[in-house]
Amino acid sequence: MQEYYQMTDQQAREAVNGTSQPLTDDQVRKNQEKFGPNELVEEKKKSVVQIFFEQFKDFLVIILIAAAIISGILDDLESAIVILIVITINAILGTVQTVKAEQSLSSLKAMSAPEAKVLRGGKVIKIPSRDVTVGDQVFLEAGDSVPADGRLLENAGLKIDESALTGESLGVEKDMDPIEGQAALGDRLNMVYSGSFVTYGRGSFLVTSIGMNTEVGKIATLLKTTSEKQTPLQANLDSFGKKLSILILAFCALLFGISVYRGESAGDAFLFAVALAVAAIPEALSSIVTIVLSFGTQKMAKEHAIIRKLQAVEGLGSVSVICSDKTGTLTQNKMTVEDYYVDGTRIPAADIDISQPSQMQLLRDSMLCNDSAIAEGKEIGDPTETALINLGLKLDCSYETVRGQYPRFSEIPFDSDRKLMSTCHVIDGTSLMVTKGAVDVLLKRISHIQENGQRREFTEADREKIEAQNMEFSKDGLRVLAFAYKEIPEGFSPGFDDEKDFTFLGLIAMMDPPREESMGAVAECISAGIKPVMITGDHKITAAAIAKRIGILKDENEACEGAVIDSMSDEELKDFVEKISVYARVSPEHKIRIVRAWQDKDNIVAMTGDGVNDAPALKQADIGVAMGITGSEVSKDAASMVLTDDNFATIVKAVENGRNIYQNIKNSIQFLLSGNFGAILAVLYASITALPVPFAPVHLLFINLLTDSLPAIALGLEPHNPDLMNEKPRPARESILTKSFLGRIGIGGLSIGITTMAAFLIGYHGVFTAAGEGSALLGSTMAFGTLCTARLFHGFNCKSNKPVVFTSRVFNNPYLIGAFLLGLVLITVVLMVPGLHEIFKVQTLTLSQLFTVYGLAFINIPVIQLIKKIMTIKK
Repeated sequence: MQEYYQMTDQQAREAVNGTSQPLTDDQVRKNQEKFGPNELVEEKKKSVVQIFFEQFKDFLVIILIAAAIISGILDDLESAIVILIVITINAILGTVQTVKAEQSLSSLKAMSAPEAKVLRGGKVIKIPSRDVTVGDQVFLEAGDSVPADGRLLENAGLKIDESALTGESLGVEKDMDPIEGQAALGDRLNMVYSGSFVTYGRGSFLVTSIGMNTEVGKIATLLKTTSEKQTPLQANLDSFGKKLSILILAFCALLFGISVYRGESAGDAFLFAVALAVAAIPEALSSIVTIVLSFGTQKMAKEHAIIRKLQAVEGLGSVSVICSDKTGTLTQNKMTVEDYYVDGTRIPAADIDISQPSQMQLLRDSMLCNDSAIAEGKEIGDPTETALINLGLKLDCSYETVRGQYPRFSEIPFDSDRKLMSTCHVIDGTSLMVTKGAVDVLLKRISHIQENGQRREFTEADREKIEAQNMEFSKDGLRVLAFAYKEIPEGFSPGFDDEKDFTFLGLIAMMDPPREESMGAVAECISAGIKPVMITGDHKITAAAIAKRIGILKDENEACEGAVIDSMSDEELKDFVEKISVYARVSPEHKIRIVRAWQDKDNIVAMTGDGVNDAPALKQADIGVAMGITGSEVSKDAASMVLTDDNFATIVKAVENGRNIYQNIKNSIQFLLSGNFGAILAVLYASITALPVPFAPVHLLFINLLTDSLPAIALGLEPHNPDLMNEKPRPARESILTKSFLGRIGIGGLSIGITTMAAFLIGYHGVFTAAGEGSALLGSTMAFGTLCTARLFHGFNCKSNKPVVFTSRVFNNPYLIGAFLLGLVLITVVLMVPGLHEIFKVQTLTLSQLFTVYGLAFINIPVIQLIKKIMTIKK
């Protein structure tokens, strides 16, 4: 079926209305009933209660709930209450994060124009934009938002900013002519789209689509059908929880079997196995992870990155591909003059010398033939024109001074058919017409050329030289304006026919330049094993030029247009994406397909963007990153993270934060599990050797609440290790429970278990009593004290996979030192204050017994550090 942009305006009207005439009032009513209101439809949102209960789906949480119920049945109310409090707090935190997150469609609705000017009953009237219907004729002028999609019927110099939809940095000059063949959205010059706004000119259009059928509506549909990806940490914790629960249940089953084999009743054996399971599962793990991530968000907020979804902090650390928008993300989103071409020479903007007459004349004329201005610090006008007056300000040549000195007495405004603009001034006593325009158009009207202050006839060689320079500028992705002048009679009011016989003055080339930090940020990404990819709605030449400057593009063959991937299957695209670094003229659907293709290759993908057209891809990506200053509300709501400085380099800082936070969380998990493993080994040994149970339930509760949680949180706040940015991103599907990680847990747990049971045996056999009489209570007291203190010391072992305890790094975490000292004071008070003995099921220790506990606990540090040293040497 023929697209509307392929038709003439009358063909489009007949195709939509069935007639070349405007809609009658009766047809308007029928179309409103048929097509519905011009607004976006929102899905029914989940209630807060639904979201809250969804937080309990995690496998480890389910196991903990079951353990809490069993503990309650077995009269161990303390454990049951602690477990339920911890998982409820975690569910509340998760609910708060989720409720804040889903606002994308409401922001899309806010983009709709509140009113529209339409032709009804032969008159132009204002109506609410929701009442606009298919077939209406809508009138536009500068400053208006476009309320629907449509085909242009009238055009008087219309320029429309479509950057929110296409990503193209410049306003689009509209055209009435039909377009042959297929065209990307940004190239449909005879169409207008909802969500864009008019920056220049006026016109009218025929409404062809409203509501959910507009391009913005299609994006809303994509947002609804796009599922958010779990971050690696979420996926890892889910997998980790299942594996951990299975391991613990297997241990408990083994212990239950041993106890029954030894002759204990099945009931007592079952009670002990359940108590051990409750003690072994790290109830506070989810809360500790949440707390660590929360501290990470606070740190990142100070570094200009606002985290909307907690897990995104760690997810950034796993990123292996960053798909970045160009405009406003890698570039400044501000047109800037890059080069002059005057007196036959290309001159960089930084080298312009206004003491040279020709260069000063070109600068002066660029500010005179110009309608832009700056009011109260805000730029008003076309971006190319504001670039010209900003250059003057940089060179201490104010446009206000120039215009005041040479006021305009006549003009011929710009229009898209002529592609020219002319203004008239009296300069040094001579009336001149100053003209700017497209190079190819203006060159046809040149008769003379000015070089080095001399005016002579324009030759074919001059034309070829200028055209070659223009081509060179174009290959560099620069937008070029040509400038010329001619003498006119005093007080003359020129018309279109007078725009000829000009003297060529020069060219000015400009572009939206890269941010200063972009090159360094891209280099850091590459050194960290992250592939940067540019995805933009802008033209291929412009995109490739920027990508080359900042280091994303090495070879021209690594750039392509979105249309290339239209004919590819998803399987073909998976092989294609590795070869491409720059995608130009892409649609929202293209962006999602590119992100999915990288994800299908087991990559963790971050997508940055600022426009409405970026929102679906931001949501599809593992980590969506929106721009806070230039970004639309839609993109911010769809993203996991918002950059308050719109700086690509901030993403690199976020990646470093993420990598360190993930490592710190792993260190916390290692600390928790090795301590729990040590306790399990101690209990298992006692069971196998028919010794009394070394711990009372209150001992395990004390460990869980005080000597576990605080050091684990402190390890999560370990200062950053810059060496992590020299490593490649970890594999997307790599489990937390790697072979080396399990090995470190096993070694730590074995060391803690051995020293704990040594303490139990010393107390049980009365090694340090006057009469050599021991007891199960003394053994239990010493085992409890050793286990607590050993875990506190073990926190320093878990700071790094390398031996660091006997280096200056041992003192670089004040939180860990504070947690250690507090824990040591608490366990010493419990062991030495008689009034607490009944509560904690312990007896008073002598000084020799107390120092034995401390000594056995400390042994774990040199033993594990020595093992780490040996392992480091082997590598």
